Amino acid sequence: MKRIFASALVAASLVVAAPIVAQQANQNAAEVQAGIYALDSHHTLVRFSVVHFGISDFFGTLPGASGTLSVDPKNVASAKLDVSVPVATVSTTNKVLDEELVGAEWFDAAKFPTMRFVSTKVVKTGKSTADVTGNLTLHGVTKPVTLKATFKAGAVNPMNKAYTLGFNATGVIKRTEFGVSKYAPMVSDDTTIAITAAFEKQAK
Repeated sequence: MKRIFASALVAASLVVAAPIVAQQANQNAAEVQAGIYALDSHHTLVRFSVVHFGISDFFGTLPGASGTLSVDPKNVASAKLDVSVPVATVSTTNKVLDEELVGAEWFDAAKFPTMRFVSTKVVKTGKSTADVTGNLTLHGVTKPVTLKATFKAGAVNPMNKAYTLGFNATGVIKRTEFGVSKYAPMVSDDTTIAITAAFEKQAK
């Protein structure tokens, strides 16, 4: 009897999971649904890295981003991106360092609570890649930055049923140009930014 009950539970779990397992994400950027998208903050993460005293790479993350994306696969150049990130969310897995980074000598989150990127130009560079140039505002300073973006896939999220697009993007900034100069150049001026982002299509 126990064996029959266990088999029934396994079968039931497979039936429930089947729609999720069966779904295939579409990696063809040309088939993306045109429209306005909102950033899925729960599945988006901004990561930065610097070289620590020339010895090792050191990483931090900035969760909690919000923003919008307007996209039309037939006219990639018309895409518009506007994303904001609260710098007080910075996490390095080191509580003492996190408290230092939000202080006046680094991000100064009390005075400049948000980092923002607003696109000004999008150039298609491949079937699923594009250079996204925009104005980055960090620490009260605004400068042009180019991110190299890659389309990951598009699919209906099986949990909330929202049509969702996934992207990765990378770029490099010089932090001293934004007034974040603590320990430079011992802690590298060049700061690599790596982003993984999900955008959910909004109803018309």
